[in-house]
Amino acid sequence: MKAIGFKTSLPISDPNSLMDLELPQPVAEGQDLLVRIKAIAVNPVDYKVRQFMPPADGDTKVLGWDAVGEVVATGSAATQFSPGDTVFYAGDITRQGSNAEYQLVDERIVGLKPRSLSDADAAALPLTSITAWELLFDHLGLQRKDTATEGNKDVLLVTGAAGGVGSILVQLAKTLTHATVIATASRQSSVEWVKKLGADHVVSHNEPLQAQIEALDIGQVTHVASLNGTPGYFETYTELLVPFGKIALIDDVGDADISLIKSKSLSLHWEFMFARSMHQAADIQTQGDLLNQIAEMVDSGLLQATTGKHLGSITADNLKAAHTELESGTAIGKIVLEGFND
Repeated sequence: MKAIGFKTSLPISDPNSLMDLELPQPVAEGQDLLVRIKAIAVNPVDYKVRQFMPPADGDTKVLGWDAVGEVVATGSAATQFSPGDTVFYAGDITRQGSNAEYQLVDERIVGLKPRSLSDADAAALPLTSITAWELLFDHLGLQRKDTATEGNKDVLLVTGAAGGVGSILVQLAKTLTHATVIATASRQSSVEWVKKLGADHVVSHNEPLQAQIEALDIGQVTHVASLNGTPGYFETYTELLVPFGKIALIDDVGDADISLIKSKSLSLHWEFMFARSMHQAADIQTQGDLLNQIAEMVDSGLLQATTGKHLGSITADNLKAAHTELESGTAIGKIVLEGFND
């Protein structure tokens, strides 16, 4: 089968950083599905694995943790899907990824693709939707509209809101909670993007955040979704948050002084959407169920696609272009690719 992978961690400018390859087609066993890949999306985790997690000598690593495809075979213990089903999923970081014609994936982390979206647009959703949902509800514990108390005063700050995770997180927060959402963005295109997705207020991350947020006169921040730049913002978060406020992040704290959270009894949470699949958590099925909920919300018109750019077919050259843009930190929404060249 056709695949794109790498053997050595190299700069994306190196011709061998990602290579077109021919690999054996895998066979479905156990609870696995064998999926013929139709479309993929690219995420920062792709270039981070390429840079810092090279395969063992002689091995090839296939990246890719967002996919839409057709089930073509099922393992003997798989019961939820049948050949011919079109599915979407984020996969498992410990296994070969979706930058290949065929991929094995545990059926418990798979959902049925939204019917109303193209394959490419649907491929943009799994990893970021799971990340955003777990961050908002498993970690930050935001109250859902169906359970919120009267007079809810949640104020959610989302840094890096125009990126892949932020693009779906803002929508989920506005659709499912009563929280007032403050998004950070700097370029005019980013500001327009997050406003379109439902942000109540937009502040510039090129200027000090505290003065801008205080000028909004909407009360103190109660929750922070830190999607990039956490080390530089961490002290500001501790100043902005109410006592017992919550910070959830998807990057690293670097050299930030975590002890700053003590005086306000703040809580700090890391979101890593691969945790359930990597450790075969008892509730791993939660992710498959969540993707089916996301599909229903999309098909009901409650969520919109977060595709920012379609870079064409799934080739090494096009994936290099995607990695280059993501590494630059300028991408808006998700970058998708679709189909393999004959």
